[in-house]
Amino acid sequence: MAKILTVDIGTGTQDILLFDSRLSIENGYKLILPSPTMMIRSRIHQALKEQRSILLSGVLMGGGPCSWAVTDLLQAGLKVYATAEAAQTIDDDLEKVNRMGVNLVSADEAQNLPSEITRIEMKDFDFNTIAQAFACFGVSLSDLDALAVAVFDHGDAPADVSDRRFRFDYLKSRIRENNRLSAFAYEQSQVPHFLTRMKAVAQSAASIQVPLILMDTAPAAVLGASYDSQAAQHPRQLIVNLGNMHTLAFRLTPGGIEGLFEHHTPMLNQAKLEDLLRRFAEGILTDQQVFEDQGHGALLLSNEHFPLSDPQSGIIVTGPRRGLMNGSQLNPLFAAPFGDMMLSGCVGLLAATADILPELSEPIFNALKNHTFTGTEPWNLI
Repeated sequence: MAKILTVDIGTGTQDILLFDSRLSIENGYKLILPSPTMMIRSRIHQALKEQRSILLSGVLMGGGPCSWAVTDLLQAGLKVYATAEAAQTIDDDLEKVNRMGVNLVSADEAQNLPSEITRIEMKDFDFNTIAQAFACFGVSLSDLDALAVAVFDHGDAPADVSDRRFRFDYLKSRIRENNRLSAFAYEQSQVPHFLTRMKAVAQSAASIQVPLILMDTAPAAVLGASYDSQAAQHPRQLIVNLGNMHTLAFRLTPGGIEGLFEHHTPMLNQAKLEDLLRRFAEGILTDQQVFEDQGHGALLLSNEHFPLSDPQSGIIVTGPRRGLMNGSQLNPLFAAPFGDMMLSGCVGLLAATADILPELSEPIFNALKNHTFTGTEPWNLI
């Protein structure tokens, strides 16, 4: 038996699956909730509506919407105070954050700020809130065997290195070290020091006394999509994760990863994405082409042509922006592992956990390979 909480934290939503090996995955308990950055954005905009200054404390988390909301507040002439760790959500360069108008304060200074200032705690992962949500429905998280969390981590690039280049160099190095999607997942103690967002999640989860697995969201979604029952019939796969902010595509074979590229979803339309995918399949998409187009980069370990029309191959699409491929001439398969596209990342987290924690591999892989009803009655578990 195994009971594992998986949390895939994106820009728009945080997708949560409570895996219990006594149940089929289809019967597992799941939540699709606003992402932490969207929740913080809402709180900052409420402060703006009330014309209140804010204090940001806590740890580094995913930016985007919450960082843009900070800019909105500053432009309205209100004050923003932030501790150093929280301020790194806006930018790793704290001097740049200060130049934006954010007042950096120590923990002691933060405590002494006027009470009318709205206090906002920054963090990607809030176990207590998730546990309370499940508890409202009679489901306990006190007996977990593991916790797995996915976040998109650019990494803490040196001041003179592009964030885009730094992240893609990291992706390439992981593939060359260990050519499998689960290479982008780590036990808590093994997370590289420069993956500061994952490190911050580990800090937020420090009180949870179970093994913690941390993974990048895009490889998690691609790995999960490969467990779609139709996708699994293709020995060669070109899987595209269309996230709200980032698009990442992998070419996969039974022998491992033979290529990937990463771009920014808001910069793509269907015609541009199809062109990237065709060149990627033909083995002619270059790293420089993608980077100069303001994407992250491309890597091809094989120049072998990926035959888009071959029934043994297939383009498989997942992610919240997958509608970008609706009606595409490439005829993609829209993956829905275990019947739910929103669970791609959670299923990928499960598969990676099985690779990293051998003691849990048997119940996880038994569930992932079983696409039929197991006969276990969920009403006996509450």
